[in-house]
Amino acid sequence: MKNLVSLLIFCSIGILSGSCDDPSDGGNPNKLTGSQSKMGVVGVSVSSSSAEIAGVSNFSAVVESLENGISTYTAQATVTNPLLINMISNFPGVVIEGNTVSINNLQIQQTTDGIKCLTGPFAGVLVKYNSSVGDTYTTGTSGKSRTVVSKTGLDDYPYGFYLIKTIQVESTVGEASRMSGINKITYIANHRFGMVGVKVGLEDGTSTTFPIYTSAEN
Repeated sequence: MKNLVSLLIFCSIGILSGSCDDPSDGGNPNKLTGSQSKMGVVGVSVSSSSAEIAGVSNFSAVVESLENGISTYTAQATVTNPLLINMISNFPGVVIEGNTVSINNLQIQQTTDGIKCLTGPFAGVLVKYNSSVGDTYTTGTSGKSRTVVSKTGLDDYPYGFYLIKTIQVESTVGEASRMSGINKITYIANHRFGMVGVKVGLEDGTSTTFPIYTSAEN
């Protein structure tokens, strides 16, 4: 369940406290370049499908502040999957009241060149739009990595009323995620619309994709 952007979805599937990095270092794959994205300004909202997907529904998030290029979000979702609730219960800033999961102070850096999460043990670059297949980013202090696995350059991914180009970044997961049945997480992004989906792969070989919609564009 990361996100974003994601982005309680991002956090709840395991990308949930890191410090801000200098975004000017273009030679480091774990730092972002580019100008401030309009998707990271105060008041921009993020949502997913209203239908329940793998025990998650009613996800929403909003940018509460923007300082030094870092957007701070509040987010919430309805979570009925007990495995997910158990997995995220100890994440910093997460509050669980019944089936409502919320988080404050979720920090995301969004530029015209990519997206980076700055909160939690899986903090790190989620995507750089100009990356090539095989490029990698490290996450947090765990030594785990994210790898670009697809970049077709074709308008072949359904997104609302559009078919769009995407770049897909696959992330390794920790023991807690594997114990919850999660095998891998794939972030799906587009240079115009930002994070457009999070695909959760399960140990049984199945997968679930959470669509992500943002009220602003690059």
